[in-house]
This record gives sequence, C-alpha cells and structure tokens, in this order.
Amino acid sequence: MRPGGGRGPRNFDPATVTTVAGEVTEVHRIEAMRGQGVHLDLKTADGVLAVHLGPAWFLDSQALKVQKGDKLEVTGSKVELGGPALIAQVVKRGDASLTLRDENGIPLWARRGRR
Repeated sequence: MRPGGGRGPRNFDPATVTTVAGEVTEVHRIEAMRGQGVHLDLKTADGVLAVHLGPAWFLDSQALKVQKGDKLEVTGSKVELGGPALIAQVVKRGDASLTLRDENGIPLWARRGRR
C-alpha cells in the first residue's frame, strides 16, 4: 500500500516536492466516494495549477480558511492528474500555515486519534 493508506491522492512523491506561490482564482468542493474534497486553482507565474488540499471535513475544522483571492505559498508534490497538479503538503498565507501531510505525503487526517 502506498503512503496515505488509501486515503486521498496516492500519487504523492517526496522526490517531486516543490513550493509555488500564487493567487487563488477558484476553490472547488468536489464530490467523492468518502465525501467532499477541496481543490483550488492557483494562478502562478507559470500559469494556473490545480492544487489538491484534502477532505472538506478536515479543512473546515482548521483555523486557516482558504478563499478566492488569497495569496498563498503551497509546498507539495507536483504530479500529473489529467494535467499538472500539486498535492498540497503545507499551505501558507502570510504568517499563518496549515500542514496537511507529513514529509512522506501521509495525510494528517489519516492519523487522527493515533497520537
């Protein structure tokens, strides 16, 4: 089984981790088998990049809320998912940050209750 234990995108590759900066042009809540997932479109210097964040229930419980127009710095694994995409690991807006996955790409929501 790949990192993530079957939860969320399994394509996270630590070898392709990069950091991009840009402005959120759209936030999408995508229906999936296990509820809604949150993705966003990030306008960078190289064009618009699809960024996969995580499940809506997890993101809704965090202090940092991402909205259209936000200027973000996103670190994650650059992958091809029907086009260039980034599986987000850490999202930063100003001094606020939100960690979504560990250095191996394992989602923090998969670890709930395992502390």
